[in-house]
Amino acid sequence: MEITCLAVPKCSVGEGPVWDVQSASLFWIDILEKRVHRLSLDGQHASWVVPQIIGSMAIRRGGGAIVALASGVHTLDFETGQCQLLASSPDLNDQVQLADGKVDRRGRFIVGSSDRGMKEARGKLYVLDPGATVLRQVDNDIFLANGPCWSPDDRTFYHADSIRKLIYAYDYDIDAGVVSRRRPFASTEELGGIPDGATVDTDGCVWSAICEGGKIVRFRPTGEIDRVIEMPVKLPGSVMFGGPRLDRLFVPSLSPAFMGRNADPLDGTLHVIDGLGVQGLAESRYGA
Repeated sequence: MEITCLAVPKCSVGEGPVWDVQSASLFWIDILEKRVHRLSLDGQHASWVVPQIIGSMAIRRGGGAIVALASGVHTLDFETGQCQLLASSPDLNDQVQLADGKVDRRGRFIVGSSDRGMKEARGKLYVLDPGATVLRQVDNDIFLANGPCWSPDDRTFYHADSIRKLIYAYDYDIDAGVVSRRRPFASTEELGGIPDGATVDTDGCVWSAICEGGKIVRFRPTGEIDRVIEMPVKLPGSVMFGGPRLDRLFVPSLSPAFMGRNADPLDGTLHVIDGLGVQGLAESRYGA
């Protein structure tokens, strides 16, 4: 196994990596700098600034991307850099904002919201169906929404409430885009940090970035810890398998400077882990 720091701009809050198979590119976001980054397979870097704090993003089947901004989900045109409101919810306000989100294998965007002060469970879980203009609520009672991902058979949806230090599992109806039977899947209480972004490999194991704990953890489908990887940064923000064989694990990170703390030289950098002997699942594009 080898961990490499990639030569791309540092982030204040690096999160939300997405490997797009079709364009052979890694996308990730900087939440506070309001920026979307792209690193292509040939090493070319590009970025776009969005008008509001960004919680997550996904690639669109019709071109460009969708971005979860403070006021709702917007489209992002890669050619012009322009954003346009696509869908919102009356629940979003100066106390609640959109957070981590991903696309299921039917092209729906599932995105959580979080309490900006992280003090109350005001957050909810929404579904944006292809072509919809309103976010459809499917869960609530969330402090800080993170790490949405699915089992390979689409029957289980995973989602974390970082403040509770819990990853939950849900039953998932892929035909209807509905979650049910929320239950604890894994706790990160003993891992020294909170569960942040996550992904699932072809074996059905969940990989979670343990922010503040400086670790990447692989959980078996039973919730038991299978592997722990110590990272050179304390605040890994998320994980995503990419590369031509989907066997490289990309890990953006946060800088503690945004919290008024001293930062180490590697804080806010992007790393890739090779030699894991594991493959990820291809990410879907939003279906509109």
